[in-house]
Amino acid sequence: MGFFTIFILLSLAPSLVHGQTAEEVHRDYWLEKGRMDLRESLLERKNTNRAKNVILFLGDGMGVSTVTAARIYKGQRNGKFGEETVLNFEKFPNVALSKVYNIDYQTPDSAGTATAYLCGVKTNSGTLGVDGRVVRGNCSMMGDETVKVKSVLKQFIEDGRAGGIVTTTRVTHATPGGAYAYSPDRDWESDTDLPPGDDDCKKYGVKDIAAQLVDDNIDITVVLGGGRRAFLNRTNPDPETGKIDTKTRLDGRDLTNVWMSKQARRGCKARYVWNKSQFDEVTADNTNCLLGLFNPSHMEFELKRNKDNEPSLAEMTRKAIEILKKNKNGFFLLVEGGRIDHGHHDNFAKLALSEAASFDDAVGVALQMTSTEDTLIVVTADHSHVFTIAGYAKRGNDILGLMDPLNDEVTDNMTYTALSYANGPGAGRRNLTGVDTTNEDFRMPALVPTTDGDETHGAEDVAVYATGPMAFLIQGVKEQNYIAHVMAYAACVGTDKSHCTEDHTLKCDISSAHSVSYLPTLTSVYLRLIVALIVLLL
Repeated sequence: MGFFTIFILLSLAPSLVHGQTAEEVHRDYWLEKGRMDLRESLLERKNTNRAKNVILFLGDGMGVSTVTAARIYKGQRNGKFGEETVLNFEKFPNVALSKVYNIDYQTPDSAGTATAYLCGVKTNSGTLGVDGRVVRGNCSMMGDETVKVKSVLKQFIEDGRAGGIVTTTRVTHATPGGAYAYSPDRDWESDTDLPPGDDDCKKYGVKDIAAQLVDDNIDITVVLGGGRRAFLNRTNPDPETGKIDTKTRLDGRDLTNVWMSKQARRGCKARYVWNKSQFDEVTADNTNCLLGLFNPSHMEFELKRNKDNEPSLAEMTRKAIEILKKNKNGFFLLVEGGRIDHGHHDNFAKLALSEAASFDDAVGVALQMTSTEDTLIVVTADHSHVFTIAGYAKRGNDILGLMDPLNDEVTDNMTYTALSYANGPGAGRRNLTGVDTTNEDFRMPALVPTTDGDETHGAEDVAVYATGPMAFLIQGVKEQNYIAHVMAYAACVGTDKSHCTEDHTLKCDISSAHSVSYLPTLTSVYLRLIVALIVLLL
């Protein structure tokens, strides 16, 4: 057998050997891979630069099982077995676990968690930008300014840097709302949602979340996502649907016009866009401030997206960074893959995994457009879902498919999927022989039945991935609010700047009450290089 024939056989190995490649069966492959990974870890340096920019990627509902399944899904869509695939953010050198409970609930919601990772304070379920003294739906404490907690995004703006929000949900939803709103209830997105006749809410001037974005946060440079209905009044129909939504405003204001007028008074070259063609016309040269609302409610799932009408998450991320980078002082950007969560809530696993893969594409865009020398990128989730990968499927088995082979342990002899949920609208044991479980509208099986859209969150810890300045602080098992503190510390924003220096590095003095010694000595660097060389020669 000639060399050329061997080369062809090896290149076709995934299709010739079910469940493994030809190189994987030999011990040398794994021994060398282990050595390479070890060398990479030994040579990893601690980046103590000040973070000029911080980008927080938030995969809503992207628990560890979702990350695993998305990795396999993305790999299989690219012609691989899938299990060996590495997502963009899985290449980050620093990983930790985040404890996600709200202070009043074991299993959290996305508002209380957003307040934790964006503002640094754990709080009650369903509340935004306030501490635990505020009870959901109750305005009685809103007259006390000390209950309000400031987000890292607002701290960046106060420091003279730019701020941006990109999401596939409504821009007034829980995750984006956590970046700018102070609300006793995450559901108060439009003035139609405010409790009528609530004296405390009126007394303390509690606004709906859309109004807060435009009235009180006009200095956020870029806002892109869905949720147009909360910004429009009832005089004119939606420009896309031609209808007047029940969630449109009662106060008669068109907040998109208000936003444009405010930006004009600030002297900001601003654009409001609501479709893809308008979005494509926006450049960093012709626009300094950008508001994009591409759907009356949430943006469409990626698999259902009209590419002529809505931009992708990756496209919005690219546009946001292009504009935010114009601020020479730096920027903070929140990017949410919000519909991972929505796919799971309906047991539509394919939709959820497709959203997670698109989310990873957006991370890839950010990595291409920034440098780890001055940009801290953090990727995490707010919570998990009751979503599992089960059975003993062979390597490369379609992650959305039926179990191959069917386990002997199955007592009813019916097929089942590798993916399933502990609860949800897909509940019920049924024979799936001949059913296309890879269809985007197929509900994966669940154990406990719920109504549509009501599969629940999961309470387990979620992963945090980080790269860039001070990313090594992301380690261990931490409370979720720790993430906000790391971002603020790395960027030198907020109230504690005792560790910051003029040369854009961070002074990490072990004698300081605010910091720990993170700076490796020159000797330790040499020692690590020597160890790495020894490993290389083995």
